[in-house]
Amino acid sequence: MRLRNIPGAKDAILESGYVVQEPKEHKGKWTECFSGKQPLHIEVGMGKGRFLMDMARLHPDVNYVGIEMYDSVLLRALQKREELEEAGEGYDNLLFMRVDARELPEIFEKGEVQKIYLNFSDPWPKARHAKRRLTSREFLARYEKILVPEGLVEFKTDNRELFEFSLEEVQESNWELLAHTFDLHHQEEMMEGNVMTEYEEKFSSMGNPICKLVIRQKQQGTV
Repeated sequence: MRLRNIPGAKDAILESGYVVQEPKEHKGKWTECFSGKQPLHIEVGMGKGRFLMDMARLHPDVNYVGIEMYDSVLLRALQKREELEEAGEGYDNLLFMRVDARELPEIFEKGEVQKIYLNFSDPWPKARHAKRRLTSREFLARYEKILVPEGLVEFKTDNRELFEFSLEEVQESNWELLAHTFDLHHQEEMMEGNVMTEYEEKFSSMGNPICKLVIRQKQQGTV
């Protein structure tokens, strides 16, 4: 369940130095937002931000942008980051923004992003909402517009129906399925280097299998 309508959330986001306020103005110039010129990875629908903060700490040689469209959810991420910063954990390689993911091609230039993470995305279970799913062919087409040619998308979920839908969308799109599993935590090779999200920890502790796929755009000349 998503958090909504926390009083003061919007103002806190507008005042935060961790949030990029006018992201479209940085299109093609995202390296200028960080202290180091490094590969850029983004998480679409970052929730409370735990995964991305862990990634930023583990991989200081990568710049990260967390994308969330709900004020109250993003506020939780800001509060968590402030706690960590006060405890001495700095994140020079991590920024947030509050935008709708449909706007990604207006925010990032082609080839500006090396990897996209989708973690436990909203399943939008009704058929009429299929285009809103972050692994729909409509969103895959948006990712093509911002990723480098060899760029990757990694997707994790505990929702079997959403995962099967995602596999079908990949098959019908200009993407190559590099790896997938219906039970990540019992797939040693794909678990290597895995960083768990809050949802992943919760669902796996309940015995729910975690599904994961890794895809890449098909290169010219491949079928």
